Amino acid sequence: MYTNFIVGIVFLAIGIALAATRMRHSDYNKTINIVGVVVILIAVVKILFSFIRIVPAGTVGVVDLFGQVIPQARHSGLNIVNPFANIIVMNIKTEEEQESMNVPSQEGLSIDLDTSILFKVSPEKAAEIYRTVGMNYREIIVQPQFRSACRGISANYEAKALYTSGREEIAQKIFSELEGMLASRGIILEKVLLRSIQLPATVSKAIEMKLKAEQESEQMKFVLTKEKQEAERKVIEAEGIAKAQEIINKTLSQAYLQHEAIQAQMRMADSPNHTTVYIPSGDNGIPMVRVLDDGKSGK
Repeated sequence: MYTNFIVGIVFLAIGIALAATRMRHSDYNKTINIVGVVVILIAVVKILFSFIRIVPAGTVGVVDLFGQVIPQARHSGLNIVNPFANIIVMNIKTEEEQESMNVPSQEGLSIDLDTSILFKVSPEKAAEIYRTVGMNYREIIVQPQFRSACRGISANYEAKALYTSGREEIAQKIFSELEGMLASRGIILEKVLLRSIQLPATVSKAIEMKLKAEQESEQMKFVLTKEKQEAERKVIEAEGIAKAQEIINKTLSQAYLQHEAIQAQMRMADSPNHTTVYIPSGDNGIPMVRVLDDGKSGK
């Protein structure tokens, strides 16, 4: 601040006066001269420090010299400026603006919209914002244009779109419109977030019932498709069985049947717990078999 510079000048004048003092007693002169030198050193330090300003991280410093704003803002860190200039620190970190507003839908319904945006001040435009708007740029620039963009976009969509998957599209439309409006004033828009949408109770219930009916319809379509596929599978299976039986019937012969019967009887005969008795066959020439229990089975 310039007060440090003024104090430094005063100290410097006092120090010079003390250092130049000459009295009758030399011991007095020496002591006063030493005090004067010390005061001069303190004054020089204060004057030098009055030229140095520290701008915190995440901010820029706007230089205001007697009402004249310097176009180039000072970046964070140590800066050498005119000691009579005032440094206004402006935040350039990401900020959030939350809004809960009542917006219209395409059908004329009133919808409670809870939304927010992420934005920040452009470092290159910080001096211009301070000069033309001031430090209350949120109330003057961001909030009114944010509300205007939300109401303008929501009026082009039905309530159902706000309530369902159309939310992302609406958020993108708000972003596109608001981005240009804020950029012209030195504000960088980062993201638009639709946190909550509250429809009138009757409308909300009607939409939920409609969505439920649509889901049930889609589920029924899936069930019907599955049943149709299952029916087609059974038809194909039956056709395969019929085809196999047709082929078997064409290839069966009396000799093949006799062979299979004999093989089955031989397997039964190999059992250690049974006695096999062959009985002459009838007209078909296939021998019949009767298995007798030999009593070793425990019965």
